[in-house]
Amino acid sequence: MAELLLELLSEEIPARMQTRAAEDLKRLICDGLKGAGIGFETARAFATPRRLALVVEGIPAVRDDVSEEKRGPRVGAPDQAVQGFLKGAGLASLDQAEKRDTGKGEFWFAVITKKGGLTADALGSVIDAALKALPWPKSMKWGSSTMHWVRPLQSIVALFDGTVLKGEVSPGGQMAPIAFGATTRGHRFLSKGAFEVVGFADYAAKLREAHVILDTAERKSIILDGARKLCADAQITLNEDEGLLEEVAGLTEWPVPMLGAIDAQFMDVPPEVLIVSMKVHLRFFTTAKADGTLANRFVVVANNVARDGGKTIVAGNERVLRGRLADAKFFWDQDRKTTLESRLPALKQVVFHAKLGTQAERVERIVALATEIAKLVPGADGAAVEQAARLCKADLVTGMVGEFPELQGVMGRYYALGEKLPASVADAIGDHYTPAGPTDRCPAAPVSIAVALADKLDALTSFWAIGEKPTGSRDPFALRRAALGVIRIVVENNLRLPLKPFLKADDLLAFFADRLKVQMREKGVRHDVVDAVVSVGGEDDLVRLLARVEALQAFLGTEAGRNLLTAYGRAANIVRAEEKKEKGLAAKIAGAPDAALLEQAEEKTVASALDQVARAVKPALAAEDFAGAMAAFAGLRGPIDALFDKVTVNVTDRPEVRLNRLKLLNQIRATMDAVADFSKIEG
Repeated sequence: MAELLLELLSEEIPARMQTRAAEDLKRLICDGLKGAGIGFETARAFATPRRLALVVEGIPAVRDDVSEEKRGPRVGAPDQAVQGFLKGAGLASLDQAEKRDTGKGEFWFAVITKKGGLTADALGSVIDAALKALPWPKSMKWGSSTMHWVRPLQSIVALFDGTVLKGEVSPGGQMAPIAFGATTRGHRFLSKGAFEVVGFADYAAKLREAHVILDTAERKSIILDGARKLCADAQITLNEDEGLLEEVAGLTEWPVPMLGAIDAQFMDVPPEVLIVSMKVHLRFFTTAKADGTLANRFVVVANNVARDGGKTIVAGNERVLRGRLADAKFFWDQDRKTTLESRLPALKQVVFHAKLGTQAERVERIVALATEIAKLVPGADGAAVEQAARLCKADLVTGMVGEFPELQGVMGRYYALGEKLPASVADAIGDHYTPAGPTDRCPAAPVSIAVALADKLDALTSFWAIGEKPTGSRDPFALRRAALGVIRIVVENNLRLPLKPFLKADDLLAFFADRLKVQMREKGVRHDVVDAVVSVGGEDDLVRLLARVEALQAFLGTEAGRNLLTAYGRAANIVRAEEKKEKGLAAKIAGAPDAALLEQAEEKTVASALDQVARAVKPALAAEDFAGAMAAFAGLRGPIDALFDKVTVNVTDRPEVRLNRLKLLNQIRATMDAVADFSKIEG
């Protein structure tokens, strides 16, 4: 068994693309090997800022013969179809094909045997095809090339069993082909030029000697362990951030954590400003003091080994941070000289959307919505809600938010507090964008709830009104996120808020139902159970809807629930089958059966049981006792089973009795569907 080593060396690959690209390379190569009839044992992919690498182990030196079946046209098909089949299969005539009966007629089949051979002879084309198929979120052409790649491709290492494979990749245009080789390079600054490798172990070892840590997980560990030690020595705590760690590991081939300091003059600027400056703009890790507040130190990860122990690198990064924070402090000081109220006229100059007007017009819509929502939020002070809604977008025209858009809302809160506005108003301004994601905190204060809901509902209804609805993966205005935010705010605060009066479109309520399914599925709730409850229709109280979902899922988890589902299925299947056969039957069997036509004891028992269930379910639903409503169904299974065992529904000689019995079965379905559409339940 042999080993395939592949390395693609290029200019710097964006950190956010590396992991996916390495996995895509592995997938494409492995699929290509399988397609060529080449087996293997394991495959591992790696990525650094300048290279993608792959090692595939356990590959046989010689390929086995591969047989492939190709189905052709039906026997007796037109000659044109037959000739196309023969040509595609590489056959001279139908004498070389097989005739088979598939159960759906006789078809021609070709059995194509591909002879094996040396594995090395097939690997070049596998690599070439994989490279050309590798997907990138963004790519480029360089020089006169016609090939798309993330950055200019420099060299390709392609070794099989220690020997360079024959092959090359042509960038196209006037660019020279990039031949497969055994030569690579290490760290851009810390290595001493090109070197040859003979296999993966040799490759990884020589890269390390050339100051390249190939494994992303190892680079992350070096960064995290080093940063923790630096912080411990300085008696502070590292604010660990997995996303930032992943990104910084993708920016360095030889990571070296270092500790820097923030000038004391900037520590009175809001900590969120410092964090955004360091984390988002400069990729620094922030630190905390013992009490959890922001410390005046940061961790920067260099991609170099400094002769002076890093003093020059740290000083340079401190200087860059100082310049950015000087701007932030200027905006902080200047913005506080003007009130949020006085900034409102400037919103008339800020376009929200060409078809939806300015931010000033949007604020008026949010104020109106928030005022109405506040009436349904216990404890929400109407005046505070109106004030917060009117000021919630004012910080968009501040210098700080202009420089740091990530801080909209956050800065509004600080400025409101500085003006001595009520804390509930300031908090609502800061909270009205939340929750921005599934792990983001949800507003819980009454004023914050009203304004946050108004902001999201306005976005949904406004964009819906101009036809800007999410389609497939396209959602440029983050309307799915807005809907999930509404759901979380309502559900987590147990808010009894009817949505219909605020949505203005029935399909928007259906959109909420779809988002609810997504959220519930992530929490382990069966999607078909959500479907069953939503399909009843007319429910726009999310708290009540989810209570039904929980009660139904719990009921279906019991033996009584599973038994009843089986009984429902038997009744519903018969009714559906008869409705397909007889046009207009659905209207004929609507309503309760005629008691005078119930002949057998089993029919009468089911009718009586359904009547008792209906009398129990109606008050239970009215009292929102959904568990009680489900429990009322538990006694139906026995009578329904007896009905199917003893009673013939489709009596051919008495149409009126048949119709009445179908009415009885339909009533079983209708009675249960009053709580949930049981036909949506799978199994």
